[in-house]
Amino acid sequence: MARRTALLYSRALRNRWLPVALTLCATGGVSTLAVAADTIKIGVIAEAQAIAGASIPQAAQLAADEINAKGGIDGRKIELVTYDDHSSSADAVRAFQRAVSEDKVVAVIGSYISEVVLALEPWAARLKTPFITPGAASNEISLSVHKDYEKNKYTFHGYLTSDALANSVCDAAKDVLVDGMHMKTAVIMSEDAAWTKPLDVAYEACLPKVGLKVLDHIRFSPDTTDFTPIFNKIEGVKPDVIITGISHVGVQPTVQWKTQEVPIPMFGITSQASSSTFWNDTNGAAAGVVLQAVSAPDAPMTPKTIPFADAFKKRFGNFPSYAGYTSYDEVYFIADAIHRAGSTDADKLVAALEKTDWEGTIGRVQFYGQADTFTHSIKYGKGLITGLMSQWQDGKQVTVWPKELAKGKLKFPAFVKLNASN
Repeated sequence: MARRTALLYSRALRNRWLPVALTLCATGGVSTLAVAADTIKIGVIAEAQAIAGASIPQAAQLAADEINAKGGIDGRKIELVTYDDHSSSADAVRAFQRAVSEDKVVAVIGSYISEVVLALEPWAARLKTPFITPGAASNEISLSVHKDYEKNKYTFHGYLTSDALANSVCDAAKDVLVDGMHMKTAVIMSEDAAWTKPLDVAYEACLPKVGLKVLDHIRFSPDTTDFTPIFNKIEGVKPDVIITGISHVGVQPTVQWKTQEVPIPMFGITSQASSSTFWNDTNGAAAGVVLQAVSAPDAPMTPKTIPFADAFKKRFGNFPSYAGYTSYDEVYFIADAIHRAGSTDADKLVAALEKTDWEGTIGRVQFYGQADTFTHSIKYGKGLITGLMSQWQDGKQVTVWPKELAKGKLKFPAFVKLNASN
């Protein structure tokens, strides 16, 4: 009797779902997606209270809403499940575990902090879940994929590696500082973090090649509160420029640079300065700071850049940080990969992501392959992702490099004395 009842129940279920499945197939729906849940869940793990990290979940939500407004992924809506990791690797790991095991996400966008991403990478492997960082830079993220592809293939480096970032800064320095302003010497000033170790190695290699002799190399703790001794030491060797590698800090060194009237320009990577709140955060001390970024509110890297930046500001009240541009793009190309794969199966999604060729807000996104050193990192170079340099001027970020995107020329506060070594 029990067997007969079960058989009748099975037939009833089949008869209930068969017309739905046939309808989806007839309208072009993908069968492997049609029988799954109503929504496709994507996890977003970010430093929601941090200047650079706050844009990550906001931009991702904006992208998901736009995609859903156009019908979603083959008729299925994207549902973002967001988690604040409080800039903690331990909290991020717990969030990743919950995202996959309890909330049933099919992919995770996570963190701009390299230490956090490096802690999550093994969990992406264990839980076989595609994972993309929108802002961490450490070379080790993609080097790990290259060294053990079968294990770590689920991790994608959705931002430039430290090596590529250094090359971007050096390319800009050659055009702007050496050729344009005849600078000859530099001091590297970087925070002590996982992402800056390879960054500084690359700086030391590429700066002399473009014509900037490195006079000193200073690494400081991200917990530093008084930069007076550091700036005093830099002033003592009289470089033409300070080449920066800072992300976890930014407000404090910038404020002290201004209040102490350090006469040397700062040029390089300062992630917090990429947020449009940075001017107010520093009470205007940001004036003259030059920063590397992958996009900017005034720079049409692609036709999508400015419309996104404007939409983000309209919704959230400020322009996104650098990691906002990338997280926005990542939702889109994850959705595109799911559509092309016709599935949310992890291995099929990885294979589809590897074939990504997506024009986003930061340029043309493609990933290096298994044979490349930086496997699964986005490609750097002309026609792909090159980055740009912006300078804070009169409360706004003004793009100053490359020439074809520049909206203004370099303009420094009166206390900055150019070409100290000349």
